[in-house]
Amino acid sequence: MTEIRRILALACLLGVAACQPRIEVVPPKEPITINLNVRIEHEIRVKVDRDLDQLFEEDPSIF
Repeated sequence: MTEIRRILALACLLGVAACQPRIEVVPPKEPITINLNVRIEHEIRVKVDRDLDQLFEEDPSIF
């Protein structure tokens, strides 16, 4: 009976050892691109804000 338990324990151990997950780190095939449109929009908004400030200073009755 103990011999059967040993064989079953060994079979279970080998079964668990065979199911180990495999982890791979693979670099992407295409390069990573960064979109810089946010910076351009910010510059446009700052220019418009400055133009509006200047317009309000010249004629405060507009607003």
